[in-house]
Amino acid sequence: MSVKELIAEIKSNDAKQRSDAWYAAGPVGADGIAPLAAVMAEMDAVEIEVARAAKNAMWTIVRYASRPAATAEEIRGVIEALHPLLGDDKPDFVRTEVLWMVSEIGGDESVELIAKVMGNPSLIEDARCALERIPGDKSLGALKAALQKVPKEFQSNVAQSLRFRGVKLDENRYPCKKLTPTLSSTGR
Repeated sequence: MSVKELIAEIKSNDAKQRSDAWYAAGPVGADGIAPLAAVMAEMDAVEIEVARAAKNAMWTIVRYASRPAATAEEIRGVIEALHPLLGDDKPDFVRTEVLWMVSEIGGDESVELIAKVMGNPSLIEDARCALERIPGDKSLGALKAALQKVPKEFQSNVAQSLRFRGVKLDENRYPCKKLTPTLSSTGR
């Protein structure tokens, strides 16, 4: 299936045709990412099912590129196609999905872009989770740097990501919210 055929089927009024299209989107590869993101971004509430099909097709491409038999070029191509979609010129709902997609297949090459997205209050949590999921010292370093930069109300979340990654933190400075009681011992 070509990108043009995929987009036409994703935009179809027929729900079965849309779902068949996104199920089969994987082999389209990196070339389909930007056009699908554009369809996702341009659809309004009336065409929410078309936007959802475009999002699902993007996920299918990401998962296809990360299958065991995928080549390094396939994965790299999809990652490189996703990166521009993290820009400030894209809608936050598209960027949210892309953060999670990148967290599935990205590595060091994605860390700087994700760290930049942490500056957006609407996306800070998704970006933090994406960094937490990407292995390696570079993502760990980005989380450590974020701990000092994020607003105070998000510091405990970043601290929790660092703890998850094995970093020991000063409990007095960054108390673990999970260990903070919310009810008295009497339950009142």
